[in-house]
Amino acid sequence: MRYAAITGCGMAVPDRVLTNAELEKMVDTNDEWIVSRTGIRERRVAGPADSTTSLSVKAARAALAHAGLTPDDIQLIVVATCTPDQFIVSEACLVQAELGGSAAAFDVGAACSGFVYALTVGSMFVQQGLYDRVLVIGADTLTRFIDYTDRSTCILFGDGAGAMVIEASDQPRGLLSTVMGADGGGNKHLYAPGWGAIVPESAELFPEIRPYMQMNGQEVFRFAVRVMGDAAAEAVQKAGLSFDDIDMLIPHQANSRIIDAAARRLALPREKVLVNLDRYGNTSAASVPIALAEASGQGKLNEGDNLVLVAFGAGLAWAAGVVRWGVAGVPRPELAARRGAGVLAAISDGD
Repeated sequence: MRYAAITGCGMAVPDRVLTNAELEKMVDTNDEWIVSRTGIRERRVAGPADSTTSLSVKAARAALAHAGLTPDDIQLIVVATCTPDQFIVSEACLVQAELGGSAAAFDVGAACSGFVYALTVGSMFVQQGLYDRVLVIGADTLTRFIDYTDRSTCILFGDGAGAMVIEASDQPRGLLSTVMGADGGGNKHLYAPGWGAIVPESAELFPEIRPYMQMNGQEVFRFAVRVMGDAAAEAVQKAGLSFDDIDMLIPHQANSRIIDAAARRLALPREKVLVNLDRYGNTSAASVPIALAEASGQGKLNEGDNLVLVAFGAGLAWAAGVVRWGVAGVPRPELAARRGAGVLAAISDGD
């Protein structure tokens, strides 16, 4: 049986840091209010030189360096994003153009849960023997669609990208199980009107349409608390494991209270839950791979560790997966040596 091991990871975030103190000067809020309700203290915001493509390429290069590969080694690129730089050309094609190589390329759209969807798709190509090496990216620049007079949304979101290289392995590594779902009827609770939607005959007939993120926070919160725990638990069961077998939970970084609820559902102590939203906020599809890249770069992951990835987002969509970390069974003996030597400096935080 073929598996799809994660052999390289990388991340990138903009240089611009937007703190809660700065937001206090822009909208009716304060640091204590934001931290107590979300856990966020600062977030990264795309500048004039940043784009979904530029961040994706930087994260991808870091992941390739970590894996000891070049763009020519990659056969497929899958990008999860809801903020592509173009509406006709796929973001994956834009990334391939910058990276080089001749990989097939396409996008996956599932908002904040998109990376787990994309990892599932990329892993299936490897598991089925169609490709041996796939690059999976989660990237978004949602701050360009945020109204900075709306405190219900402007405090939450940041920009960034995370990338993973997956390769064929004959040992159980990489994605062991996946649970995906959607409640399309909830699309009205989290969306950005006017972007890619049917264009009205006259915008004057629809003055209420504003091209900014709109969110029903209470409905999204209730949905997230329920689905994060349920989906993660189902993925663990589907992998044939128990909660005692899980070494780390890597959740979508949307809200600390939602993460705490998911951890309680899995009976995991706080030290087994990766949280970095205090520094990055909600980076949408980049959230899970950025957290995973940081955990790897900080030496928190060991060969054979069982990780739970879980996310939710607009749609309303959700996804969870169990990943077994490590490179066992990948037909490149130098990989194990690289991991053992701690060659993780290639993982970039964008600074």
